[in-house]
Amino acid sequence: MPRNVALVLILIGLMASGAIAQQLYTHDKVDYTFEVPSASWRAIVQPDSAHEHPEFVYGDRLDGYLTVRKEIVDAGTTASELARRDQDLKLRFLPGFVEGKEERFNGRLDGVTISYEFIKTGKPMLGRTYYLQADNRTIYALRFTGLRDKLSRIRNQTDLIARSFKLK
Repeated sequence: MPRNVALVLILIGLMASGAIAQQLYTHDKVDYTFEVPSASWRAIVQPDSAHEHPEFVYGDRLDGYLTVRKEIVDAGTTASELARRDQDLKLRFLPGFVEGKEERFNGRLDGVTISYEFIKTGKPMLGRTYYLQADNRTIYALRFTGLRDKLSRIRNQTDLIARSFKLK
């Protein structure tokens, strides 16, 4: 019996240390919050008079990079329509662009996510953007990029950030 108790205490300790690693990102100049799942994520740009949008890295910019943008769209524009527009007007011009698939995404705000591949400095990169619909005129775009292998490994963290994204 004491051995089982010890195992339970170890599991509780591990879960508590995981919960402690998560932090809530918030800032006076933004109208949203989200969970930052590990200490490896750090803000490199905070919103101020020169920068409207926060930027984050996961260790190094090539390992994982995140920008968050608030997109004001025409009334009735869906997250899927914005994703297709971004792909047609911006993403397809990236070197070595390979279109990925669009998937429905559910979190505190629902929407869609698209993934794509491209080349940067001769290295295979992956992009994953979460388009989260706040209302019929506001969509938040969480744009993650990183080396293909490294960003794929932290997919659970990018999903957690997007799932926990909510308005203040």
